[in-house]
Amino acid sequence: MRLRVWKAGLWMSQATTRLPFRFGKTTMTWAPILLAQVEVEDEQGTRSSGFASDLLVPRWFDKNPSKSPRDNVGDLLEAARRAVEAVTSLGSSTLPVFDLWRQTYQACFEAPEARGMEPLVRGFGVALLERALIDAACRGAGVSFFQALKQNLFGFEAAALHAELAGWDLGQSLPARALAAVEVRHTVGLLDPLRTSDIPAEERLNDGLPQALDDIIRHYGLSCFKVKLSGSLENDRERLPAIAEVFEETVRGNLRITVDANEQYDDLADLVRLFEELSRRPEGRRLLQAMLYVEQPLPRAVSFDPARVEPLRRLSAFAPVMIDEADSDIEAFKRGVSCGYRGVSIKNCKGVFRSFANRGLCEVYSREGRGGFFQSAEDLTNLPVIPLQQDLATVAAHGLTHVERNGHHYFRGLRHLPSEEAREALGAHPDLYEETEAGIVLKIRDGKIEINSLDTPGYGYNVAVLAESRTPAQSWEFPNP
Repeated sequence: MRLRVWKAGLWMSQATTRLPFRFGKTTMTWAPILLAQVEVEDEQGTRSSGFASDLLVPRWFDKNPSKSPRDNVGDLLEAARRAVEAVTSLGSSTLPVFDLWRQTYQACFEAPEARGMEPLVRGFGVALLERALIDAACRGAGVSFFQALKQNLFGFEAAALHAELAGWDLGQSLPARALAAVEVRHTVGLLDPLRTSDIPAEERLNDGLPQALDDIIRHYGLSCFKVKLSGSLENDRERLPAIAEVFEETVRGNLRITVDANEQYDDLADLVRLFEELSRRPEGRRLLQAMLYVEQPLPRAVSFDPARVEPLRRLSAFAPVMIDEADSDIEAFKRGVSCGYRGVSIKNCKGVFRSFANRGLCEVYSREGRGGFFQSAEDLTNLPVIPLQQDLATVAAHGLTHVERNGHHYFRGLRHLPSEEAREALGAHPDLYEETEAGIVLKIRDGKIEINSLDTPGYGYNVAVLAESRTPAQSWEFPNP
């Protein structure tokens, strides 16, 4: 399918957390939401429209301590504006979505004025417009995202990104059908109370949603978790056994965990020491036995430094290690593989086509006998409808059976949306949402989300987006403290 982009726009809104969410050294209590729309025309002159959306999360894309949250949000907005300018300046010729994305990527990554930006920031704008283009193409063709991938509607060419993928076919690699359900891997944040009894009475929310880890596990029936580390050996050696005790008391299924260091460990030897200490404690051994992988322990700037990754082999004896923030561009995973990493995260905010190219690398490298390579589905606090459902559609297409989810815990359901959109989402996607005393919220049963309704024309959602109910990005201002 060949398209021409004739119009694109950006809108802003905001969401407030129900409780603070800390990742790395940042605590978030609210965040702006950016909505992008593209309007395209195919070779027959038929027009269609597509949307994409993301939270503008401070201090993840760029952790420069000299920059404020206002700076971070401004940089992400600027990256999105540059991507809009790049994709709308491609001229009147029609191109496959993959080529539209590649040319936008090249313009945003290679422009001299963009080189001062953190790569993940540059990539954010490209990935946002990429998803809107994917949505528009699916709607124009009247097919779901998974059907579009199997038919190669987007003109995806893996070998154009990595020569090693010549002969590798995405359509053949994908499962026969997208997953109908996915297991929630719940985020245990650094500030999260572990037991309801730990919460002072005056701090209890009483908003109809669980607050402490023990209640969360019982409420949703969870057995899969992502545990955040602080980077402090002293703090982590105390908190991890405490978390393990809660798991021991409450988890009834097959416990599985992943550990996310969020770039906080400057020396991998300290993380090895932490795990060695855990292995000598009864409550720590079950935690280590359940550990699937370790995510992004080193700061991104030194993740591929030969001197800094030397302890990676010792760390990998506990679990394979993957990159997340260090996965900043098309070539990043290959650099990681050469250093001894075995996994790479999937996040829509880093790019959809990049995730499928990395899928190809994992399969080709694994067939070559170079070890077991893998991808994992991670979250950046995706909220309903568009960010969450497009992300779930990507996860379902990859066939990944569990995904980190945290937006439903740190935010109040669908309250950040216009009421008409929230109500329509409940009707169009009753497998994903339910109405409770807390409002319209994500439906999780036995630790899983049912996602059959994502199989709809478009990129994973069947809700009319009211862009005009948001603030045009050019008119939006960062609120004063």
